[in-house]
Amino acid sequence: MSARSKARKRAVDVLYEADLRRSDPLVVLRDRVADGNPPVPDHAVRLVEGAVEQGARIDELIEEHAQGWSLDRLPDVDRAILRMAVYELLWVDDVPDAVVIDEAVELAKALSTDDSPAYVNGVLGGIVKAEIPT
Repeated sequence: MSARSKARKRAVDVLYEADLRRSDPLVVLRDRVADGNPPVPDHAVRLVEGAVEQGARIDELIEEHAQGWSLDRLPDVDRAILRMAVYELLWVDDVPDAVVIDEAVELAKALSTDDSPAYVNGVLGGIVKAEIPT
């Protein structure tokens, strides 16, 4: 697993934990960085901070493209994956969109339900088509 893949997984872990605990993701992030076991890569910090900073717009986009599902009805881990991936797609310029989507789908395969990879792919693909000029 590449360094960026590990960072994405760690970012999803932090966002997921914060969601489950109904905690501020930045507090959870700070605690995980301080703990250092496992270490939190810089890219994971960037993804969590960005997902929080752009959270309202990210959630709006997920709701818009979630095809009949409200944000609250999504599995917690899918919500965390989507938040991280939407931030990376729209606000991180040094990663190709296809890589972000592929990594999010792989995380969904590893961490969520059998239906989640296709669902995550569909939501992210819709956001890319609607938000990123070609």
